[in-house]
Amino acid sequence: MSARTAIAGGTYRSKLGHPRVHLRRTASTNDYARELALAGAPGGTLVTAAEQSAGRGRQGRRWTAPAGSSLLMSLLLRSPPALLPLIAAVAVCDVAGADALIKWPNDVVLPRDSRLLKLAGILAEGRPQEGWAVLGIGLNVSVELAQLPAELRGSAASLERPPEELEPMLTHLLEALARRLCEPPQQLLGAWGARDALAGRAVAWSSGRGVADGIDGAGRLIVRRSDGGRTELEAGEVHLETIA
Repeated sequence: MSARTAIAGGTYRSKLGHPRVHLRRTASTNDYARELALAGAPGGTLVTAAEQSAGRGRQGRRWTAPAGSSLLMSLLLRSPPALLPLIAAVAVCDVAGADALIKWPNDVVLPRDSRLLKLAGILAEGRPQEGWAVLGIGLNVSVELAQLPAELRGSAASLERPPEELEPMLTHLLEALARRLCEPPQQLLGAWGARDALAGRAVAWSSGRGVADGIDGAGRLIVRRSDGGRTELEAGEVHLETIA
């Protein structure tokens, strides 16, 4: 399938990944892509890097990976769909393999015993009022976990593939994104649900706790409370923790 996609009832004409800027080292591919967006770069523009000095995830967390070991990319989308982070998570799972799961709201994980080890992170940023978003993805393709800071080794995962597979992985991910961007919302939500790492797990956030019960059509996490009620959590409102 061509990497041309239909989004939100319109037609997305730009090929994903073209044009492309590849950097040996940068502070953040998302920051670089945002600058390109503000300068008028076309939708589909891709920024990749071998290394980031200030890569970040949701809520200001740092993204750390040795140089040349991870797929570090930011994709500029014009007229992006509302469910873009969910689309990206499913696309990453498509290329990461059958074991990959999605930990709401923006992590792709591998289950190991009772733990969920982080394989990839997703960060979508933009200016909705101007009709664009930057989709940042960091995927541990060939990371050797022993090279990570000690505090991350117990919570990270890697595909443990050779560095030569970084470029082919990028190609496959762009193809997966193009396919998933074409899907009707209900089909996408079904695919997301099949990869839901939190389903049935006890979770806690700043003002409560309960059991995760999937997501709604807007991408909010549904939590069943002990009192029988139901809460829908917005991704930007909570720091979520799973309870062993």
